[in-house]
Amino acid sequence: MTYILGSSQSDFARAWSREGLDLSDMIRASVLDALEDAQVDAGQIASIHVGNAFGEMQRGQAHLGAMVAQVVPELWGVPAMRHEGACASSSLAVLTAMAEIEAGRYDCVLVVGAEEFKNTKGDVASVNQNAAGWLGREDIDCKFLWPAVFGLAAQEYDRRYGLDRKYLNRIAELNYANARKNPLAQTRGWEFTDLSFTDDDFANPVIEPGTRRQDCGQITDGAASLVLASPAFAAEWSRRTGKRAAKIAGWGHHNAGLRFRDKLERSGAYVFPHVRQTIEDAWKRAGIGGIEAVSGVETHDCFTTTEYIAIDHLGLTAPGQSWQAVEDGTIEHGGRCPVNMSGGLIGCGHPVGATGTRMLRDAARQVLGQAGDLQIEGAQRMQTLNIGGSFGTVVSFVVEAQ
Repeated sequence: MTYILGSSQSDFARAWSREGLDLSDMIRASVLDALEDAQVDAGQIASIHVGNAFGEMQRGQAHLGAMVAQVVPELWGVPAMRHEGACASSSLAVLTAMAEIEAGRYDCVLVVGAEEFKNTKGDVASVNQNAAGWLGREDIDCKFLWPAVFGLAAQEYDRRYGLDRKYLNRIAELNYANARKNPLAQTRGWEFTDLSFTDDDFANPVIEPGTRRQDCGQITDGAASLVLASPAFAAEWSRRTGKRAAKIAGWGHHNAGLRFRDKLERSGAYVFPHVRQTIEDAWKRAGIGGIEAVSGVETHDCFTTTEYIAIDHLGLTAPGQSWQAVEDGTIEHGGRCPVNMSGGLIGCGHPVGATGTRMLRDAARQVLGQAGDLQIEGAQRMQTLNIGGSFGTVVSFVVEAQ
């Protein structure tokens, strides 16, 4: 069992390079804020894990494990490493930190997720992200790879089950509305018209077949960090601080190959069987029977299609029937299982390497009753679903109150 003692999230609307700052400043601020929130001294951190996907491409900077000690000298000498798994990079960092804690190697571990995108033009950042697929071998004729990939996913759902785009538009509308209540969301101040969440070609133009503008998650700068601990350390910490911790009660992790079309060829009752298996593994390790035991979900919505896929894979509906959970209000605030109260990647923002830790932070705040205007009433258990590339790396956590 691993406990979350404290966390931090940067303002996802902030463009650090416009202030003469960069990824290193982002990491420093995130680490210091998480330590302060956890009321843990730097000297108590025994190990460090950094999640980051595109540091080399966006900033020309690798070796980010060592970056933490560089910008927070109090952590000089602490063992550290970096993890890359596209959009699931910091979830992989969390999994490794948990393994160290559960093995008895360390009692208190810092996990940092960070990514910088706004220091380059949007088209450059878009091309850099293609490295999360099989470069040059996806066999998809497009200008923008990821809108095209998830547009193909939407077309696959349409072929199998029928897909009315009004449900994708509604997912976008809900996530942007949730983000307006989130003081750290990238889009909290964005304005939309009555046509923004329709298939109007001017207000919501097609980016690639199957994907319109409002379907897309928002790539941004951002960092989110977690202070994780063993049961013994967490118990002593609770006595010292008088605070409750959230615990990571279960996890799942599966991988597929890089190429998107290969995954469709291996499809089964669920379009992406390894995604379903990841979710079920997290339930099993948490000792719960399924989604009915979960109060809410923070899921990957790099596109509205991704959330639509998550809905049926999580078991909120039968396979192919995700539209039902959108139509009947299941995923809304006050619904049976609210989804992405943070605003998700669409509304809150998607700093790729920080998304997994951000999800866990929001899940922990929900079960501890600290989510403010985003709070799910009576939340006792939350689940995250974090996806890298075209479902190439999939990680899910179940988080409960201590």
